[in-house]
Amino acid sequence: MSIPKEPRQLMINIMYLVLTALLALNVSAEVMNAFFTLDEGNRSTIDIVDSQLGSSVSALNDLLEDESKAKYRPIKPAIEQVQAKVVEFNTYVTELRDLLIDQSGDGNGQVDVGDFKPEHDGELPYIKGKKNKDVTTRLLVDEGRGEELKAKILETREELIQIYSTLLTENDTTFQLNDTEVQTKIQNIATNMPFSIDDEEWQGTDKTSWSDFKFRQMPVAAVLPLISQMQADLKSSEANMVNDMIGLAGGKNIVFDSFFPVVQADRSYVVGGESINAQISVGTYSTSLQPENVKIFAGGSQLSVGEGGVAEYSITGSGAGQKSVPLRVEVINPLTGEVSEGEGEFVYEVGSRSVAVAADKMNVFYIGVDNPVTISASGVSSNDVRVSTTGPISIKGGGSSRTVTASSPGAARINVSAGGKSLGSFDFRVKRIPNPEARLSGKNGGTMGSGEFKAQGGVGAFLDDFDFDATCQVSGFNLVYVPKRQDAIPVPNRGARYNDAARRVVNQAKPGDIYYFENVRAKCPGDTATRKINSMVFKIQ
Repeated sequence: MSIPKEPRQLMINIMYLVLTALLALNVSAEVMNAFFTLDEGNRSTIDIVDSQLGSSVSALNDLLEDESKAKYRPIKPAIEQVQAKVVEFNTYVTELRDLLIDQSGDGNGQVDVGDFKPEHDGELPYIKGKKNKDVTTRLLVDEGRGEELKAKILETREELIQIYSTLLTENDTTFQLNDTEVQTKIQNIATNMPFSIDDEEWQGTDKTSWSDFKFRQMPVAAVLPLISQMQADLKSSEANMVNDMIGLAGGKNIVFDSFFPVVQADRSYVVGGESINAQISVGTYSTSLQPENVKIFAGGSQLSVGEGGVAEYSITGSGAGQKSVPLRVEVINPLTGEVSEGEGEFVYEVGSRSVAVAADKMNVFYIGVDNPVTISASGVSSNDVRVSTTGPISIKGGGSSRTVTASSPGAARINVSAGGKSLGSFDFRVKRIPNPEARLSGKNGGTMGSGEFKAQGGVGAFLDDFDFDATCQVSGFNLVYVPKRQDAIPVPNRGARYNDAARRVVNQAKPGDIYYFENVRAKCPGDTATRKINSMVFKIQ
Protein backbone atom coordinates (compact mmCIF):
# COMPACT_ATOMS: atom_id res chain seq x y z
CA MET A 1 0.00 0.00 0.00
CA SER A 2 1.41 3.45 -0.93
CA ILE A 3 1.48 6.19 1.68
CA PRO A 4 -0.77 9.22 0.92
CA LYS A 5 1.18 12.42 0.30
CA GLU A 6 -1.74 14.67 1.16
CA PRO A 7 -1.49 15.55 4.91
CA ARG A 8 -5.28 15.53 5.40
CA GLN A 9 -5.72 12.05 3.92
CA LEU A 10 -2.74 10.72 5.88
CA MET A 11 -4.29 12.04 9.10
CA ILE A 12 -7.67 10.41 8.30
CA ASN A 13 -6.03 7.04 7.68
CA ILE A 14 -4.09 7.23 10.94
CA MET A 15 -7.26 8.17 12.86
CA TYR A 16 -9.07 5.06 11.58
CA LEU A 17 -6.15 2.84 12.57
CA VAL A 18 -6.09 4.35 16.07
CA LEU A 19 -9.89 3.96 16.42
CA THR A 20 -9.76 0.27 15.49
CA ALA A 21 -6.81 -0.33 17.83
CA LEU A 22 -8.49 1.43 20.76
CA LEU A 23 -11.70 -0.54 20.25
CA ALA A 24 -9.78 -3.82 20.26
CA LEU A 25 -7.88 -2.80 23.40
CA ASN A 26 -11.12 -1.83 25.17
CA VAL A 27 -12.81 -5.17 24.46
CA SER A 28 -9.68 -7.05 25.46
CA ALA A 29 -9.41 -5.21 28.78
CA GLU A 30 -13.05 -5.92 29.68
CA VAL A 31 -12.75 -9.60 28.87
CA MET A 32 -9.44 -9.94 30.73
CA ASN A 33 -10.93 -8.31 33.83
CA ALA A 34 -13.84 -10.75 33.67
CA PHE A 35 -11.41 -13.68 33.62
CA PHE A 36 -9.62 -12.43 36.74
CA THR A 37 -12.94 -11.73 38.48
CA LEU A 38 -13.95 -15.33 37.86
CA ASP A 39 -10.60 -16.65 39.08
CA GLU A 40 -10.81 -14.55 42.23
CA GLY A 41 -14.32 -15.84 42.87
CA ASN A 42 -13.14 -19.45 42.53
CA ARG A 43 -10.29 -18.95 44.96
CA SER A 44 -12.55 -17.11 47.42
CA THR A 45 -15.03 -20.00 47.33
CA ILE A 46 -12.21 -22.46 48.02
CA ASP A 47 -11.10 -20.47 51.08
CA ILE A 48 -14.63 -20.25 52.47
CA VAL A 49 -15.37 -23.95 51.96
CA ASP A 50 -12.02 -24.85 53.48
CA SER A 51 -12.75 -22.75 56.57
CA GLN A 52 -16.18 -24.31 57.10
CA LEU A 53 -14.85 -27.80 56.43
CA GLY A 54 -12.26 -27.25 59.14
CA SER A 55 -15.02 -26.46 61.62
CA SER A 56 -16.90 -29.65 60.70
CA VAL A 57 -13.81 -31.85 61.05
CA SER A 58 -12.96 -30.22 64.37
CA ALA A 59 -16.48 -30.97 65.60
CA LEU A 60 -16.10 -34.60 64.49
CA ASN A 61 -12.83 -34.93 66.41
CA ASP A 62 -14.55 -33.65 69.55
CA LEU A 63 -17.35 -36.19 69.00
CA LEU A 64 -14.92 -39.09 68.59
CA GLU A 65 -13.32 -38.34 71.96
CA ASP A 66 -16.47 -39.76 73.48
CA GLU A 67 -15.78 -43.45 74.23
CA SER A 68 -19.30 -44.33 73.16
CA LYS A 69 -18.27 -43.20 69.66
CA ALA A 70 -14.95 -45.06 69.61
CA LYS A 71 -16.16 -47.52 66.97
CA TYR A 72 -16.44 -44.61 64.51
CA ARG A 73 -12.78 -43.59 64.89
CA PRO A 74 -11.73 -45.19 61.51
CA ILE A 75 -13.47 -42.20 59.93
CA LYS A 76 -10.74 -39.84 61.14
CA PRO A 77 -7.77 -41.41 59.25
CA ALA A 78 -9.96 -41.75 56.15
CA ILE A 79 -10.69 -38.00 56.24
CA GLU A 80 -6.98 -37.31 56.75
CA GLN A 81 -6.20 -39.40 53.64
CA VAL A 82 -8.78 -37.46 51.62
CA GLN A 83 -7.35 -34.14 52.78
CA ALA A 84 -3.80 -35.28 51.98
CA LYS A 85 -4.82 -36.12 48.41
CA VAL A 86 -6.47 -32.71 48.06
CA VAL A 87 -3.32 -30.97 49.31
CA GLU A 88 -1.21 -33.02 46.89
CA PHE A 89 -3.35 -32.02 43.91
CA ASN A 90 -3.51 -28.35 44.95
CA THR A 91 0.29 -28.27 45.30
CA TYR A 92 0.62 -29.65 41.78
CA VAL A 93 -1.85 -27.11 40.37
CA THR A 94 -0.25 -24.19 42.23
CA GLU A 95 3.11 -25.08 40.71
CA LEU A 96 1.46 -25.22 37.26
CA ARG A 97 -0.16 -21.77 37.79
CA ASP A 98 3.17 -20.32 38.87
CA LEU A 99 4.89 -21.84 35.84
CA LEU A 100 2.37 -20.22 33.47
CA ILE A 101 2.74 -16.81 35.15
CA ASP A 102 6.54 -17.01 35.17
CA GLN A 103 6.93 -18.35 31.61
CA SER A 104 4.66 -15.58 30.30
CA GLY A 105 6.60 -13.05 32.40
CA ASP A 106 10.36 -12.82 32.85
CA GLY A 107 10.89 -16.63 32.77
CA ASN A 108 13.46 -16.65 35.57
CA GLY A 109 12.06 -19.80 37.18
CA GLN A 110 10.02 -18.18 39.93
CA VAL A 111 7.02 -15.89 40.37
CA ASP A 112 8.37 -12.49 41.39
CA VAL A 113 8.01 -8.79 40.63
CA GLY A 114 9.46 -9.36 37.16
CA ASP A 115 6.30 -11.21 36.17
CA PHE A 116 4.03 -8.25 36.92
CA LYS A 117 3.65 -4.73 35.60
CA PRO A 118 5.60 -2.06 37.50
CA GLU A 119 4.11 -1.12 40.90
CA HIS A 120 1.66 -4.05 40.66
CA ASP A 121 3.81 -6.97 41.82
CA GLY A 122 1.68 -9.86 43.01
CA GLU A 123 -1.66 -8.57 41.64
CA LEU A 124 -3.05 -11.07 39.11
CA PRO A 125 -4.87 -8.57 36.86
CA TYR A 126 -1.47 -6.97 36.20
CA ILE A 127 0.60 -9.99 35.21
CA LYS A 128 2.67 -9.17 32.15
CA GLY A 129 1.72 -12.24 30.16
CA LYS A 130 -2.05 -12.31 30.72
CA LYS A 131 -2.72 -12.19 26.95
CA ASN A 132 0.01 -14.69 26.07
CA LYS A 133 -1.35 -17.67 24.11
CA ASP A 134 1.96 -19.17 23.02
CA VAL A 135 3.01 -20.16 26.54
CA THR A 136 -0.27 -21.94 27.33
CA THR A 137 -0.24 -23.75 23.99
CA ARG A 138 3.41 -24.80 24.34
CA LEU A 139 3.26 -25.96 27.98
CA LEU A 140 -0.25 -27.42 28.16
CA VAL A 141 -0.65 -28.80 24.64
CA ASP A 142 2.66 -29.25 22.82
CA GLU A 143 4.72 -30.34 25.87
CA GLY A 144 1.92 -32.48 27.31
CA ARG A 145 1.35 -30.80 30.65
CA GLY A 146 -2.37 -30.54 29.88
CA GLU A 147 -2.66 -34.30 29.44
CA GLU A 148 -0.59 -34.70 32.60
CA LEU A 149 -3.12 -32.47 34.41
CA LYS A 150 -5.96 -34.59 33.04
CA ALA A 151 -4.27 -37.77 34.28
CA LYS A 152 -3.71 -36.15 37.69
CA ILE A 153 -7.42 -35.28 37.95
CA LEU A 154 -8.51 -38.81 37.04
CA GLU A 155 -5.94 -40.34 39.40
CA THR A 156 -6.95 -38.09 42.32
CA ARG A 157 -10.64 -38.76 41.70
CA GLU A 158 -10.14 -42.54 41.73
CA GLU A 159 -8.00 -42.37 44.87
CA LEU A 160 -10.66 -40.34 46.71
CA ILE A 161 -13.38 -42.81 45.72
CA GLN A 162 -11.14 -45.69 46.76
CA ILE A 163 -10.54 -44.16 50.22
CA TYR A 164 -14.29 -43.80 50.72
CA SER A 165 -14.96 -47.32 49.38
CA THR A 166 -12.37 -48.86 51.70
CA LEU A 167 -13.84 -47.08 54.72
CA LEU A 168 -17.35 -48.41 53.97
CA THR A 169 -16.44 -51.97 52.98
CA GLU A 170 -14.15 -52.51 55.96
CA ASN A 171 -16.60 -50.98 58.47
CA ASP A 172 -19.97 -51.87 57.00
CA THR A 173 -21.08 -53.61 60.18
CA THR A 174 -20.06 -50.65 62.30
CA PHE A 175 -22.08 -48.30 60.12
CA GLN A 176 -24.98 -50.77 59.96
CA LEU A 177 -24.93 -50.97 56.18
CA ASN A 178 -25.64 -54.01 54.02
CA ASP A 179 -23.78 -54.68 50.77
CA THR A 180 -26.41 -52.99 48.61
CA GLU A 181 -26.38 -49.87 50.77
CA VAL A 182 -22.58 -49.74 50.67
CA GLN A 183 -22.49 -49.95 46.87
CA THR A 184 -25.29 -47.39 46.54
CA LYS A 185 -23.44 -44.87 48.73
CA ILE A 186 -20.20 -45.42 46.80
CA GLN A 187 -22.04 -44.97 43.51
CA ASN A 188 -23.72 -41.78 44.74
CA ILE A 189 -20.42 -40.28 45.84
CA ALA A 190 -18.84 -41.09 42.45
CA THR A 191 -21.81 -39.86 40.42
CA ASN A 192 -22.24 -36.58 42.31
CA MET A 193 -18.54 -35.72 42.45
CA PRO A 194 -18.03 -32.47 40.47
CA PHE A 195 -14.29 -33.11 40.30
CA SER A 196 -14.10 -35.00 37.01
CA ILE A 197 -13.14 -34.82 33.32
CA ASP A 198 -15.51 -34.45 30.37
CA ASP A 199 -13.62 -36.67 27.93
CA GLU A 200 -16.35 -36.78 25.28
CA GLU A 201 -17.09 -33.19 24.25
CA TRP A 202 -13.75 -32.62 22.53
CA GLN A 203 -14.07 -35.80 20.45
CA GLY A 204 -16.81 -34.20 18.38
CA THR A 205 -14.46 -31.39 17.31
CA ASP A 206 -11.37 -31.14 15.11
CA LYS A 207 -9.13 -31.15 18.21
CA THR A 208 -6.69 -33.99 18.80
CA SER A 209 -7.01 -34.27 22.58
CA TRP A 210 -8.72 -32.98 25.71
CA SER A 211 -5.86 -30.56 26.39
CA ASP A 212 -5.86 -29.36 22.76
CA PHE A 213 -9.59 -28.62 23.07
CA LYS A 214 -9.23 -26.99 26.49
CA PHE A 215 -6.06 -24.91 26.24
CA ARG A 216 -4.84 -24.33 22.66
CA GLN A 217 -4.54 -20.61 21.90
CA MET A 218 -6.12 -19.70 25.24
CA PRO A 219 -4.57 -16.64 26.93
CA VAL A 220 -3.02 -17.11 30.36
CA ALA A 221 -5.79 -14.96 31.88
CA ALA A 222 -8.41 -17.45 30.63
CA VAL A 223 -6.50 -20.57 31.73
CA LEU A 224 -6.09 -19.42 35.35
CA PRO A 225 -9.86 -19.50 36.15
CA LEU A 226 -10.13 -22.86 34.37
CA ILE A 227 -7.50 -24.27 36.69
CA SER A 228 -8.93 -22.64 39.82
CA GLN A 229 -12.37 -24.04 38.87
CA MET A 230 -10.80 -27.52 38.97
CA GLN A 231 -9.54 -26.76 42.48
CA ALA A 232 -12.96 -25.45 43.48
CA ASP A 233 -14.60 -28.62 42.14
CA LEU A 234 -12.12 -30.70 44.14
CA LYS A 235 -12.85 -28.69 47.28
CA SER A 236 -16.59 -29.23 46.78
CA SER A 237 -15.99 -32.95 46.27
CA GLU A 238 -13.89 -33.06 49.41
CA ALA A 239 -16.63 -31.29 51.40
CA ASN A 240 -19.30 -33.67 50.13
CA MET A 241 -17.22 -36.74 50.94
CA VAL A 242 -16.10 -35.55 54.37
CA ASN A 243 -19.62 -34.49 55.36
CA ASP A 244 -20.90 -37.92 54.29
CA MET A 245 -18.21 -39.59 56.42
CA ILE A 246 -19.17 -37.38 59.36
CA GLY A 247 -22.78 -38.42 58.86
CA LEU A 248 -21.73 -42.07 59.29
CA ALA A 249 -20.86 -41.28 62.90
CA GLY A 250 -24.40 -40.10 63.61
CA GLY A 251 -23.50 -36.47 63.57
CA LYS A 252 -26.06 -35.57 66.22
CA ASN A 253 -23.49 -33.75 68.35
CA ILE A 254 -21.95 -31.80 65.46
CA VAL A 255 -22.79 -28.13 65.81
CA PHE A 256 -23.88 -26.15 62.73
CA ASP A 257 -22.11 -22.91 63.66
CA SER A 258 -22.03 -20.94 60.39
CA PHE A 259 -23.18 -21.07 56.78
CA PHE A 260 -22.45 -19.11 53.64
CA PRO A 261 -23.95 -18.74 50.16
CA VAL A 262 -22.04 -20.25 47.24
CA VAL A 263 -22.70 -18.98 43.70
CA GLN A 264 -22.03 -20.88 40.49
CA ALA A 265 -22.80 -18.55 37.57
CA ASP A 266 -22.60 -19.25 33.85
CA ARG A 267 -20.78 -15.95 33.36
CA SER A 268 -19.51 -12.96 35.31
CA TYR A 269 -19.47 -10.43 32.46
CA VAL A 270 -22.44 -9.47 30.32
CA VAL A 271 -23.49 -6.72 27.97
CA GLY A 272 -26.63 -4.78 28.83
CA GLY A 273 -29.76 -6.82 28.07
CA GLU A 274 -28.05 -10.21 28.43
CA SER A 275 -28.83 -12.56 31.32
CA ILE A 276 -26.72 -14.25 33.97
CA ASN A 277 -28.00 -17.60 35.21
CA ALA A 278 -26.67 -18.82 38.54
CA GLN A 279 -27.14 -21.56 41.09
CA ILE A 280 -26.96 -20.47 44.72
CA SER A 281 -26.44 -23.03 47.47
CA VAL A 282 -25.25 -23.25 51.06
CA GLY A 283 -21.60 -23.90 51.87
CA THR A 284 -20.93 -27.15 53.78
CA TYR A 285 -24.46 -28.26 52.91
CA SER A 286 -25.38 -31.72 54.19
CA THR A 287 -27.61 -34.12 52.25
CA SER A 288 -29.39 -34.87 55.51
CA LEU A 289 -30.96 -31.41 55.35
CA GLN A 290 -34.35 -31.12 53.70
CA PRO A 291 -35.08 -28.19 51.33
CA GLU A 292 -37.60 -26.78 53.82
CA ASN A 293 -34.72 -26.35 56.31
CA VAL A 294 -32.90 -23.98 53.96
CA LYS A 295 -33.80 -20.44 52.95
CA ILE A 296 -31.80 -18.54 50.34
CA PHE A 297 -32.25 -14.83 49.60
CA ALA A 298 -30.83 -12.85 46.67
CA GLY A 299 -31.25 -9.09 46.59
CA GLY A 300 -33.79 -9.37 49.40
CA SER A 301 -36.02 -11.87 47.57
CA GLN A 302 -36.42 -15.43 48.75
CA LEU A 303 -35.61 -18.08 46.16
CA SER A 304 -37.13 -21.51 45.74
CA VAL A 305 -34.76 -24.16 47.08
CA GLY A 306 -34.67 -27.53 45.30
CA GLU A 307 -33.05 -30.87 45.96
CA GLY A 308 -29.47 -30.64 47.17
CA GLY A 309 -30.13 -27.20 48.64
CA VAL A 310 -29.67 -25.43 45.30
CA ALA A 311 -31.70 -22.39 44.20
CA GLU A 312 -31.85 -21.22 40.59
CA TYR A 313 -31.33 -17.48 40.10
CA SER A 314 -31.34 -15.33 36.96
CA ILE A 315 -30.60 -11.64 36.53
CA THR A 316 -30.52 -9.40 33.46
CA GLY A 317 -27.62 -6.99 33.10
CA SER A 318 -28.48 -3.31 32.91
CA GLY A 319 -26.55 -0.08 33.12
CA ALA A 320 -22.77 -0.40 32.98
CA GLY A 321 -19.96 -1.15 35.41
CA GLN A 322 -19.51 -3.55 38.30
CA LYS A 323 -22.69 -4.70 40.03
CA SER A 324 -23.32 -6.74 43.16
CA VAL A 325 -26.24 -8.72 44.56
CA PRO A 326 -26.37 -9.25 48.36
CA LEU A 327 -26.95 -12.89 49.33
CA ARG A 328 -28.16 -14.40 52.58
CA VAL A 329 -28.89 -17.94 53.74
CA GLU A 330 -30.79 -19.28 56.73
CA VAL A 331 -30.36 -22.92 57.79
CA ILE A 332 -32.50 -24.63 60.41
CA ASN A 333 -30.78 -27.40 62.34
CA PRO A 334 -33.43 -30.15 62.20
CA LEU A 335 -32.12 -31.62 65.42
CA THR A 336 -32.11 -28.49 67.59
CA GLY A 337 -34.33 -26.06 65.69
CA GLU A 338 -31.53 -23.50 65.87
CA VAL A 339 -31.38 -21.06 62.91
CA SER A 340 -27.95 -20.13 61.56
CA GLU A 341 -27.40 -17.34 59.06
CA GLY A 342 -24.71 -16.44 56.59
CA GLU A 343 -24.18 -13.60 54.13
CA GLY A 344 -22.29 -13.16 50.90
CA GLU A 345 -22.23 -11.23 47.67
CA PHE A 346 -22.46 -12.05 43.98
CA VAL A 347 -20.34 -9.63 41.94
CA TYR A 348 -20.63 -9.28 38.18
CA GLU A 349 -19.84 -6.69 35.54
CA VAL A 350 -22.05 -5.15 32.88
CA GLY A 351 -20.50 -3.68 29.74
CA SER A 352 -22.07 -1.64 26.99
CA ARG A 353 -22.06 -2.41 23.31
CA SER A 354 -20.09 -0.16 21.01
CA VAL A 355 -19.64 -0.49 17.29
CA ALA A 356 -17.30 0.96 14.68
CA VAL A 357 -17.28 0.69 10.90
CA ALA A 358 -13.96 1.70 9.37
CA ALA A 359 -13.16 1.83 5.68
CA ASP A 360 -9.82 0.03 5.52
CA LYS A 361 -8.44 2.17 2.72
CA MET A 362 -9.97 5.70 2.89
CA ASN A 363 -12.98 7.51 4.29
CA VAL A 364 -14.92 7.17 1.03
CA PHE A 365 -16.08 4.33 -1.20
CA TYR A 366 -14.89 4.31 -4.82
CA ILE A 367 -16.83 3.06 -7.84
CA GLY A 368 -15.31 0.19 -9.79
CA VAL A 369 -13.14 -1.33 -7.04
CA ASP A 370 -13.64 -3.51 -3.96
CA ASN A 371 -13.73 -1.33 -0.83
CA PRO A 372 -12.72 -3.42 2.24
CA VAL A 373 -14.30 -2.42 5.56
CA THR A 374 -13.82 -3.65 9.13
CA ILE A 375 -16.91 -3.83 11.35
CA SER A 376 -16.18 -4.20 15.07
CA ALA A 377 -18.81 -4.41 17.82
CA SER A 378 -17.64 -4.80 21.40
CA GLY A 379 -19.53 -7.34 23.46
CA VAL A 380 -21.01 -8.97 20.33
CA SER A 381 -19.63 -11.90 18.36
CA SER A 382 -18.77 -10.83 14.82
CA ASN A 383 -20.90 -13.75 13.60
CA ASP A 384 -23.99 -12.23 15.29
CA VAL A 385 -23.59 -8.81 13.66
CA ARG A 386 -26.13 -7.96 10.94
CA VAL A 387 -25.24 -5.34 8.31
CA SER A 388 -27.43 -3.54 5.75
CA THR A 389 -26.81 -0.63 3.40
CA THR A 390 -28.66 2.34 1.91
CA GLY A 391 -27.58 4.36 -1.10
CA PRO A 392 -25.61 3.29 -4.20
CA ILE A 393 -23.60 0.55 -2.44
CA SER A 394 -23.84 -3.13 -1.60
CA ILE A 395 -21.87 -5.18 0.93
CA LYS A 396 -20.75 -8.79 1.00
CA GLY A 397 -18.72 -11.06 3.25
CA GLY A 398 -19.09 -12.08 6.89
CA GLY A 399 -17.50 -11.62 10.30
CA SER A 400 -15.56 -8.41 10.87
CA SER A 401 -14.03 -8.15 7.37
CA ARG A 402 -16.41 -7.26 4.54
CA THR A 403 -16.31 -5.71 1.07
CA VAL A 404 -18.36 -2.79 -0.28
CA THR A 405 -18.98 -2.15 -3.98
CA ALA A 406 -20.42 1.13 -5.25
CA SER A 407 -22.36 1.94 -8.42
CA SER A 408 -22.72 5.73 -8.64
CA PRO A 409 -21.54 8.90 -6.85
CA GLY A 410 -23.52 10.16 -3.86
CA ALA A 411 -24.18 9.48 -0.19
CA ALA A 412 -24.31 5.97 1.33
CA ARG A 413 -24.90 4.49 4.76
CA ILE A 414 -23.98 1.24 6.53
CA ASN A 415 -26.38 0.09 9.25
CA VAL A 416 -25.24 -2.35 11.97
CA SER A 417 -27.46 -4.36 14.34
CA ALA A 418 -27.30 -7.43 16.57
CA GLY A 419 -30.03 -9.38 18.33
CA GLY A 420 -32.69 -7.21 16.74
CA LYS A 421 -31.17 -4.03 18.22
CA SER A 422 -29.56 -1.23 16.22
CA LEU A 423 -25.91 -0.66 17.09
CA GLY A 424 -25.42 2.36 14.87
CA SER A 425 -25.39 3.80 11.34
CA PHE A 426 -22.35 5.19 9.53
CA ASP A 427 -22.34 7.64 6.62
CA PHE A 428 -19.90 7.49 3.72
CA ARG A 429 -19.39 9.31 0.43
CA VAL A 430 -19.24 7.49 -2.90
CA LYS A 431 -16.88 8.88 -5.53
CA ARG A 432 -15.45 8.01 -8.89
CA ILE A 433 -11.82 6.93 -8.97
CA PRO A 434 -9.72 10.15 -9.12
CA ASN A 435 -8.30 11.24 -12.46
CA PRO A 436 -5.13 9.45 -13.45
CA GLU A 437 -2.16 11.40 -14.79
CA ALA A 438 -1.03 11.01 -18.40
CA ARG A 439 2.72 10.43 -18.62
CA LEU A 440 5.32 9.59 -21.20
CA SER A 441 8.40 7.79 -19.89
CA GLY A 442 7.36 8.81 -16.38
CA LYS A 443 7.10 12.52 -17.30
CA ASN A 444 4.04 14.70 -17.81
CA GLY A 445 5.89 17.25 -19.95
CA GLY A 446 9.15 19.20 -20.25
CA THR A 447 12.28 18.39 -22.19
CA MET A 448 13.27 14.93 -23.43
CA GLY A 449 16.10 13.60 -25.55
CA SER A 450 15.19 12.52 -29.08
CA GLY A 451 16.36 8.94 -28.45
CA GLU A 452 14.29 8.56 -25.30
CA PHE A 453 11.27 10.15 -26.98
CA LYS A 454 11.42 7.84 -29.99
CA ALA A 455 11.72 4.78 -27.71
CA GLN A 456 8.26 5.32 -26.21
CA GLY A 457 5.37 3.19 -27.48
CA GLY A 458 2.52 5.38 -26.40
CA VAL A 459 0.88 7.28 -23.51
CA GLY A 460 0.18 5.74 -20.10
CA ALA A 461 -2.33 6.73 -17.37
CA PHE A 462 -1.13 6.45 -13.76
CA LEU A 463 -3.01 6.56 -10.43
CA ASP A 464 -0.60 7.98 -7.86
CA ASP A 465 -1.18 7.56 -4.10
CA PHE A 466 -4.37 5.56 -4.69
CA ASP A 467 -4.68 2.73 -2.18
CA PHE A 468 -6.69 0.38 -4.38
CA ASP A 469 -5.63 -2.09 -7.02
CA ALA A 470 -7.03 -0.22 -10.02
CA THR A 471 -5.70 0.51 -13.50
CA CYS A 472 -6.89 3.20 -15.92
CA GLN A 473 -6.42 2.94 -19.68
CA VAL A 474 -5.78 5.77 -22.15
CA SER A 475 -8.50 5.61 -24.83
CA GLY A 476 -7.07 8.21 -27.20
CA PHE A 477 -5.37 11.59 -27.70
CA ASN A 478 -4.44 14.18 -30.33
CA LEU A 479 -0.72 14.41 -31.11
CA VAL A 480 0.45 17.72 -32.64
CA TYR A 481 3.97 17.71 -34.11
CA VAL A 482 5.61 21.16 -34.55
CA PRO A 483 8.96 20.81 -36.36
CA LYS A 484 11.41 23.61 -35.67
CA ARG A 485 10.49 26.64 -37.80
CA GLN A 486 7.76 24.68 -39.62
CA ASP A 487 3.99 24.34 -39.55
CA ALA A 488 2.22 22.08 -37.03
CA ILE A 489 1.18 18.57 -38.08
CA PRO A 490 -1.90 17.23 -36.14
CA VAL A 491 -2.31 13.46 -35.80
CA PRO A 492 -5.36 11.91 -34.08
CA ASN A 493 -4.58 8.68 -32.18
CA ARG A 494 -7.08 6.13 -30.86
CA GLY A 495 -5.93 4.01 -27.90
CA ALA A 496 -2.86 4.30 -25.70
CA ARG A 497 -0.26 3.07 -28.21
CA TYR A 498 0.90 5.09 -31.19
CA ASN A 499 -0.86 4.34 -34.47
CA ASP A 500 1.15 4.30 -37.73
CA ALA A 501 0.73 8.01 -38.41
CA ALA A 502 1.72 8.98 -34.89
CA ARG A 503 4.73 6.66 -35.02
CA ARG A 504 5.96 8.34 -38.21
CA VAL A 505 5.93 11.82 -36.72
CA VAL A 506 7.47 10.61 -33.46
CA ASN A 507 10.34 9.00 -35.38
CA GLN A 508 11.09 12.40 -36.95
CA ALA A 509 11.91 13.95 -33.56
CA LYS A 510 15.05 16.12 -33.55
CA PRO A 511 16.36 18.85 -31.24
CA GLY A 512 14.16 21.94 -31.23
CA ASP A 513 10.95 20.11 -32.22
CA ILE A 514 7.85 20.36 -30.00
CA TYR A 515 5.17 17.70 -29.48
CA TYR A 516 1.74 18.46 -27.98
CA PHE A 517 -0.47 15.67 -26.47
CA GLU A 518 -3.93 17.22 -26.31
CA ASN A 519 -7.44 16.01 -25.47
CA VAL A 520 -5.99 12.98 -23.70
CA ARG A 521 -8.87 10.74 -22.62
CA ALA A 522 -8.86 7.75 -20.26
CA LYS A 523 -11.27 5.21 -18.84
CA CYS A 524 -11.03 3.90 -15.26
CA PRO A 525 -12.83 0.99 -13.51
CA GLY A 526 -16.49 1.90 -12.98
CA ASP A 527 -16.53 4.54 -15.73
CA THR A 528 -19.37 4.39 -18.24
CA ALA A 529 -17.63 6.93 -20.53
CA THR A 530 -14.11 8.23 -21.06
CA ARG A 531 -12.85 11.22 -19.09
CA LYS A 532 -10.50 14.02 -20.15
CA ILE A 533 -7.21 14.16 -18.26
CA ASN A 534 -4.09 16.33 -18.41
CA SER A 535 -2.37 17.46 -21.61
CA MET A 536 1.42 17.24 -22.13
CA VAL A 537 4.02 19.30 -24.02
CA PHE A 538 7.51 17.98 -24.77
CA LYS A 539 10.43 19.87 -26.30
CA ILE A 540 13.06 17.67 -27.92
CA GLN A 541 16.65 18.37 -27.01
